[in-house]
Amino acid sequence: MVVEQPPHRARLGTWPTPLEPAPRLAAAVGLDPDDLWIKRDDLIGLGGGGNKVRKLEWIAGTARAGGATTLVTSGAPQSNHARLTAAAGARLGMDVVLVLAGSPDDAESGNIVLDGLLGARVVWAGDGAAAELGPVVDEVADSLHEQGAVPAVVPFGGSSPLGARGYVDAGHELLEQCPDLSSVVVAVGSGGTMAGLVHALGPERVLGVDCGAIVSPEHTVAQLVGSLSASHDVPSLRIRHDQVGTGYSTPGDAVFDAILTAARYEGVVLDPIYTGRAMAGLIAAAGEGQLRAGQRIVFLHTGGMPGLFGHQATLARAEKEIRDATARTAG
Repeated sequence: MVVEQPPHRARLGTWPTPLEPAPRLAAAVGLDPDDLWIKRDDLIGLGGGGNKVRKLEWIAGTARAGGATTLVTSGAPQSNHARLTAAAGARLGMDVVLVLAGSPDDAESGNIVLDGLLGARVVWAGDGAAAELGPVVDEVADSLHEQGAVPAVVPFGGSSPLGARGYVDAGHELLEQCPDLSSVVVAVGSGGTMAGLVHALGPERVLGVDCGAIVSPEHTVAQLVGSLSASHDVPSLRIRHDQVGTGYSTPGDAVFDAILTAARYEGVVLDPIYTGRAMAGLIAAAGEGQLRAGQRIVFLHTGGMPGLFGHQATLARAEKEIRDATARTAG
């Protein structure tokens, strides 16, 4: 059994992450060249980088301090959170079991390869939404306990009041780097990243872009924000829902266009599930005047590039871009 423990932070990253200007991308989306900056949480380092490292510093650190020997968590086959939980376990000397939706045939590349390299064991849970695997996770944890392990369950996406502390830290870090911040644009998956930023920066300075990972992101984020604050007031959140497309795993054309735009104007690679959607939301918000020239805007790059290599539809479109460019050159 994990002993109840005060929050304990394990150092898994190198801080602060860079804040880089993106002048060509800014001009391409209708902003002034000095308006747009990219917060590079994809460059955190551990296990390929990404926002989950900040959450896992608190969650895994507290679990290990309480006596846990094994981390158990859940996600989609290409879960960035699962990959980074595996990496955190490797760094901290803990076993990791990943409960993933689907079957082994669903993923043979991308994050799942890294899960294996990092030493995680995968339990395939069959059909069902990744956000609804809690009962399977509990069964796995109970089985591990019976085998003599001391398991600690890491919540879906690392989004809990404890995990959200990582993005309270990030919000304060960002204000030190960018005191005149107007808006930070962030993908909303399981909700903890946005919640931490809202707590640190205020709801008026955080624009979330729903990625379709959970049913009600407003409710989830508001609950997490409330858990971080002594106030029980429900914040008025800014969340766009226009980039969900036909579902979590099937982003629309605007997302692929946003991935191309970021790559070709700044050399920054995004993924189709989270950061590509967030950039598509940023571009749409700039076009509609929700984000305006003259404001200091930060795009939070939450990582996820390994997942691109497990998303076959995006790879097919990228390959078509190469063929088309080759044909134009030959012509």
